[in-house]
Amino acid sequence: MSRLEGKVAVVTGASLGIGAAIASRLAAEGAAVVVNYGRSKDAAAAVVERIQGNGGRAIAVQADVSRQDQVVALFDQAQSAFGPLNLLVNNAGVYVGSPIGDITEEHIDKHFDLNVKGLLFATREAVQRFPEAGGSIINISSVVATLPPSGMAVYSATKGAVDTISRALAVELGARKIRVNSVSPGYVVTEGAKDMDGEGQFASYMASVTPLGRVGLPEDIADVVAFVASDDARWITGQVIPVSGGVRF
Repeated sequence: MSRLEGKVAVVTGASLGIGAAIASRLAAEGAAVVVNYGRSKDAAAAVVERIQGNGGRAIAVQADVSRQDQVVALFDQAQSAFGPLNLLVNNAGVYVGSPIGDITEEHIDKHFDLNVKGLLFATREAVQRFPEAGGSIINISSVVATLPPSGMAVYSATKGAVDTISRALAVELGARKIRVNSVSPGYVVTEGAKDMDGEGQFASYMASVTPLGRVGLPEDIADVVAFVASDDARWITGQVIPVSGGVRF
């Protein structure tokens, strides 16, 4: 039997990149998956089509998770489609670099509204809907939480908050059999990363300083998430799990 057979998962920001890989991997393990997206409707539909083509169950649901009303609607649709929720992967996020002299209130709000408030809104809604048997929440963080690069102070701060929230909620929710963990990727080649990197010079640099000799792929993160979501990780909570090829600065 697949490790997540009979489970229901919501993956936020799942239309592209790491989120899309996570949704596909959870479905391959037997979970029914709600593919949340903000704007990329066609990409989300393609993820659902791939899952269904491989015999899995999935639906796409649009919601801006930084909006409380839309988060409630997202989870209402998830429960209506598949029944009680067991897994939440908080992947939705935004990252834009800016030197301190150019940081604006809008820049700060954009990052914290989605990366932190959105995570808390989705988590609060999921916790209210988990069955008595508990559930698993996995927050997608980043190694920049502790290894912040130049020009990424705001984004790095949001990921530091994600890790702290994971540890705090693991303590708070443990008695309810709800596990909360962060999975912390290193540099991963996604659509957004490619757009920011242009000719790929930063990716080449990251590969050169990574002990395993390459940059990450979305599937590298998805495989770890699938493990943490499963009962194989039943004794793991409150942890920040680096998935970075061993890179250190």
